[in-house]
Amino acid sequence: MNHFKEKAMKCVFLIAACTSVLAVFLICAFLFANGVPAIGKIGPLKFLLGTKWKPSNDIFGILPMIVASIYVTAGAILLGVPIALFTSVFMARYCPKKIYRPLKSGIELMAGVPSIVYGFFGLILIVPLIRQIFGGTGTSMLAACVLLGMMILPTIIGLTESALRAVPTQYYEGAVALGGTHERAIFTVVLPAAKSGVVAAIVLGIGRAIGETMAVIMVAGNQPRMPRGIFQGVRTLTANIVIEMGYASGLHREALIATGVVLFVFILLLNFCVALLNRGKNHE
Repeated sequence: MNHFKEKAMKCVFLIAACTSVLAVFLICAFLFANGVPAIGKIGPLKFLLGTKWKPSNDIFGILPMIVASIYVTAGAILLGVPIALFTSVFMARYCPKKIYRPLKSGIELMAGVPSIVYGFFGLILIVPLIRQIFGGTGTSMLAACVLLGMMILPTIIGLTESALRAVPTQYYEGAVALGGTHERAIFTVVLPAAKSGVVAAIVLGIGRAIGETMAVIMVAGNQPRMPRGIFQGVRTLTANIVIEMGYASGLHREALIATGVVLFVFILLLNFCVALLNRGKNHE
C-alpha cells in the first residue's frame, strides 16, 4: 500500500513539473511565433533602434521605451537596494525582538499591496510633491523610480534577510574572536558570505521593477519619446503594451507582441548573466 502511494505521489509531482515546464514553453512559443514575424516585417534595426513610435503611420521604433525601461529600473535599483540591504541587516542582526514581528508583518503587508494602490499613492503624494519642489507636471521618470524603489523593497528585504540568517554563526563568531567589531564582522564576513542570496534578491527586484505596469502608467507621464531628463515623462515597454493593446490591430498589434518578446529577452539575458556569475563563484 505504501509503495502504491509513493508511486502515485511521484506521478503527481511529475505531472505538476511537466505542467509548469509546458506553461513556460507555451508562453515562449506564443511570444516568438507572433512577435518575431512582426520584427521581420518592420525590420530589426528600425524596430529596435527607431526613435519614433507612430502606429498610425506604420512607424514602430521602440528605442525610447527600451531606454526608459532601463533608466526607470536602474533608478529604482539605486534607490531601493541600499535601503533594502540595510533594512535586511538590521532585521537579521540588530532588530530587538519586541519590534521584529511588527516590522516583519509590515514588510510582508507591503508585498501584498496591489500595484494599483501603489499607483494611487504615487499619484496623490509623490507626483504633487515633485511638482511642488521641481516644477513641471510631476508625472516623470523620477516619480516612477521612487515608486518602483518602494515596490521592490519587500522582495529584496525578505530574500536578503533569509540569506543572512542562513550564514553559519561560526562566521560571525570567528570574525569577532579575531578582534572585529559587530559592524565589521557583519559587513566584511557575514554579508559577503550571503552574496549569492543577495544577488538573487536584487535580480528578482529588477524583474519586478522592469515588469511593473499599472503603477508606472499612473506616474510616469507615458510620452513615447526619448527620455529628456528625470523630471520629464517617459513610457516604458510594459506601459506601451498595456496602453495600446486594447485598440491595436494588424501590424500594430503584432508590434506590441514583439515588444513583449524584447522584454522577455531582457529577463532571459539577466537570468543568464546571474547564472554565469554564480557558476564562476562556485568554481573559485
